[in-house]
Amino acid sequence: MDYLNKVRLPAGFTFTEFSSGHYEKVEDFWNRNGLGGKHRGDNLGIIEDTISGGGHLILLWSPEGELAGTSWLTNDRRRTYLHHFGIDKPFRGLGLSKVLLAESLKLAAADGYQIKIEVHRENAVALHLYSMAGFTPLGEYDVYMIRNPEMLK
Repeated sequence: MDYLNKVRLPAGFTFTEFSSGHYEKVEDFWNRNGLGGKHRGDNLGIIEDTISGGGHLILLWSPEGELAGTSWLTNDRRRTYLHHFGIDKPFRGLGLSKVLLAESLKLAAADGYQIKIEVHRENAVALHLYSMAGFTPLGEYDVYMIRNPEMLK
């Protein structure tokens, strides 16, 4: 994919895969950036389960060692789901979302599944990024969910 070859990680920034020692920084990052957290059912056990099931949680670090971005890829053995994708506010506008997305797409390609992302209709910046990378709308679908599993009983 041509998109993957056009972006470069800025000097000093690095990627790592998630490890349990990163959890508190990730939780804080997600809460600060409205991406998730314990209140949405995201916890260390869930992260570790998805990784052991073939998923990935990519962390993007600044030269100063600050968590600058995350991208969580999970799968159901048919499709990869890209979520909790974001760049921390102080690091926006540096092109980091492009390199984080490229890194995510490389992992997804290696896993060999279709890839799906859900994005808010009003998020023009994200819609532009994803369309540049080749994502197309799935159709006229709205997403519905039950967050509280107790409601299923």
